[in-house]
Amino acid sequence: MSKIGAILSLLKNNKEFKKRIIHIEQLEAQTATYGTLKVRLSDRINNYLSKKKIRFYKHQCEVIAKAVKGRNVIVTTPTASGKTLAFNVPVCNKLIQDNKAKALYLYPTKALSNDQLKVVKEMEKAFGMRISPAIYDGDTPAGVRSKIRENSRIIISNPYELHQILPWHYKWESFLNQLQYVIIDEAHQYRGA
Repeated sequence: MSKIGAILSLLKNNKEFKKRIIHIEQLEAQTATYGTLKVRLSDRINNYLSKKKIRFYKHQCEVIAKAVKGRNVIVTTPTASGKTLAFNVPVCNKLIQDNKAKALYLYPTKALSNDQLKVVKEMEKAFGMRISPAIYDGDTPAGVRSKIRENSRIIISNPYELHQILPWHYKWESFLNQLQYVIIDEAHQYRGA
């Protein structure tokens, strides 16, 4: 019996829980659908992917191909389906090809921002890049803000901070002039006022 099956059995046999269960439905696992990437990536990225034996799912191949070609892409797939890899690969590919290129990642929460910073730092190391990723939000000390604007090639922030930055756009001129990608995670959570 699987772990999930064991948990379901435990719940069904528990006096308190079984009277609250209305319906249980088990769906069969689906086989992963892998794709073939139809765009050329940097040798550094290809070597890393080969070394780690990473295969892209079909939806990741579609996202990467469109993003590498400069298309706007929205990815709506479940949690743990590979969205992070699907957007980080084209961003890192561009940053490898163009030493001045920049990217802005927007997240709704600090936890997601911190998670992404770890991922980007791992990719920076794995791909042998110098991108100096950093979080720029309301908690960023004033003394490091200009350093981040000048040196970071990937800045991780949130929509609120972006609104705070816009009146000071002249301080961001260098970053904004080289901006190639804007990643908006959890886009379904945002709405205008």
